Amino acid sequence: MKDAVTMFLMVSGSVFMLLAAVGVLRMPDLYTRMHAATKVGTIGVIGVMLAVAVHFAELGIVTRSILIILFFLITAPVAAHMIGRSAYFSRTPMWKGTVVNEWPTPPSEQGQGPDPDGEVPKV
Repeated sequence: MKDAVTMFLMVSGSVFMLLAAVGVLRMPDLYTRMHAATKVGTIGVIGVMLAVAVHFAELGIVTRSILIILFFLITAPVAAHMIGRSAYFSRTPMWKGTVVNEWPTPPSEQGQGPDPDGEVPKV
């Protein structure tokens, strides 16, 4: 039974990581690629780490696996947010088919980020 659970978690985690890699290759712009890499990749890492924890079933390894999962759950959204924010401030173009832009005005018109001349605004 333990081997079946381990195999299911390992295969499902690997499939999610494969989907994350395909998403990075197939998505049209940085923002959607970042979404595929962070969301699906994190789920893949969780599956693999749970498989490691179930397979070895030792306190030290289970603890490390849980800490790795927590690390990914904490750092992946923060990294994605910072990458997306810096891409938006550097005016990385969105895909032509983007339907919703909740931040429609350029950052320079909001008093944030560099203006078109490249000068950093004084706060």
